[in-house]
Amino acid sequence: MFVIHATKKVLDRCGGPSPAGGPTTTALGAWYATVLFWQPQLALFVNEPTRLPLFVRLAPAATLVARFVNDVGVVLAAHDLDPRFIDSELAEMTEHRLEKTASRSVLGTMNDFSYLADVHREQGGVDDLVDLSLNLAHTPCGPLSSGHGFPDLELKALAARVLDGG
Repeated sequence: MFVIHATKKVLDRCGGPSPAGGPTTTALGAWYATVLFWQPQLALFVNEPTRLPLFVRLAPAATLVARFVNDVGVVLAAHDLDPRFIDSELAEMTEHRLEKTASRSVLGTMNDFSYLADVHREQGGVDDLVDLSLNLAHTPCGPLSSGHGFPDLELKALAARVLDGG
């Protein structure tokens, strides 16, 4: 089970918030999602503890979460994470719950990534969403300054802690 804290625009397209339920059981924890009004429209997901960005085409909204879960596996593999960690995460992501956003800090990070993604798009287009996710994952994030400072480094440290049993 995992939780996606979504902006109103994402919630409206995906059928609204889910009924209350238990906490997320994934090692990565909760994700946040918003819409980027590009052509075609994208959803930007940001992982709360690691601030890892992930871009997914928004349409069709009915399959957005399923495509997101698939893309999580692709992006985690592109970060050269241990397949045991990836398999464990994906096994826990068979159920989800949509909720309203709850962290202004994560929303601020999403705004920063939205701006940076626009810059990438203006400088040469965005053909590969996995590449865009990987490029932005090596952006310094203020909320991570007490840790590893960058989403990709924070992700690798979290995966190592999980695999080491800590």
